[in-house]
Amino acid sequence: MDDQKPESKPLKIGKIVVDRDLCIGAASCIAVAPGVFELDGENKAVVYNDHGADDETILLAAKSCPTQAILIFDEEGNQIFP
Repeated sequence: MDDQKPESKPLKIGKIVVDRDLCIGAASCIAVAPGVFELDGENKAVVYNDHGADDETILLAAKSCPTQAILIFDEEGNQIFP
């Protein structure tokens, strides 16, 4: 028997959304992906360049958010995270 997992297709992020109601301005996303996220005048994270990092880094940035305020969708519009 073969215990290998089926090959998964490479991650392709289609859309990044920051839920402003959940964002507390912790800036962990900026620490992980400074080319993608920044804080606005209300100390909330915003996406200023959705191609500022590779998809794996963007997903890692979303996972670093303590309130899970960053929603990641694939190219078909399916929510990948959280």
